[in-house]
Amino acid sequence: MDFNLAEVFDGVPGNVGSLPDGPGAYLLLIEAAKGLRLPKTLEGGRLLVAGTYLYAGSAYGPGGIRARVHRHQKRKKTIRWHVDRLTVRFGVAAVLAWPGGRECDLVDKLTALDGVSLPVSGFGSSDCRRCRAHLLKLSEGVDGRQLSAVLGRLRNAVRYRPS
Repeated sequence: MDFNLAEVFDGVPGNVGSLPDGPGAYLLLIEAAKGLRLPKTLEGGRLLVAGTYLYAGSAYGPGGIRARVHRHQKRKKTIRWHVDRLTVRFGVAAVLAWPGGRECDLVDKLTALDGVSLPVSGFGSSDCRRCRAHLLKLSEGVDGRQLSAVLGRLRNAVRYRPS
């Protein structure tokens, strides 16, 4: 990539408490340093290749976005969601929280960009009738300015980068 993706997500480092505690959607930036074998329930256990990924999630339960992101940051946890397999292995490099937003809207906006794809059908969207997946892969050719513009247009979005 010809830009620093973490800068797109730059924000208040290290303080998950700065994230909204209300409902909404969020994006997790995950840098997969090496490949990861997926469970057989996801495309027959194929290999997820190393690369840069965004995961679009929602938090409409108790504690809202703050509680959900706090859970995603934990490296030791019970595997509950597909994305847990990635966050346990690679951690979370950055977060964008969108109070009141919907994860499917994030997926729609981002997949409209060149260089953004859905690498694994059903990943993170097994209960979603609208989206093929909620895990997005950013290719080397993704345009950082376009990505920044799309994310910058999200009303009330909060960026956060764990320390």
